[in-house]
Amino acid sequence: MKPIYSLLFLLFFANSCEEPKTISSVDPVNWNKRMITYTLEDSMISGSTYLSVYSEIYSQSEHRTHNLTATVSMRNTNLSDTVFIDKAAYFDTHGNPIRSYFDKPVFIAPMETVEIVIDEVDREGGTGANFLFNWRIKPTSNEPLFEGVMISTSGQQGLSFTTQGKRLK
Repeated sequence: MKPIYSLLFLLFFANSCEEPKTISSVDPVNWNKRMITYTLEDSMISGSTYLSVYSEIYSQSEHRTHNLTATVSMRNTNLSDTVFIDKAAYFDTHGNPIRSYFDKPVFIAPMETVEIVIDEVDREGGTGANFLFNWRIKPTSNEPLFEGVMISTSGQQGLSFTTQGKRLK
């Protein structure tokens, strides 16, 4: 009986040491449900928004960093109009593209928030990661709001801060 417990313990220990297989919490099914299949009106206003996010930040010196979880919020601040997002592209510190989250326009319903989560183990973005969003709205609509919330906890210590998107010309 003792060898069975030892074997179970070893199997449990071995499985608990594995790194997670996914590095991003993006659910592709969510994007597929949001994709639009019709042509948007020509009268819509197009815009682009830049959002800084951080996969890691420096601590004590440039040789030590802390990993962060980043939540990227795409918010529709309209009571009755839908916002359309054509592109959500993630770039690293050096401006190299890491990933694009969808290849067809997606919608965000009135007053809805849609999120992208960059997991703490995903360090690809580095200390200067950023997003570029391309969007479309009706001429009478409010622009979408893009925010980032970064957080890390270890023991009793916690660190969190936010960033807000900046519209590009």
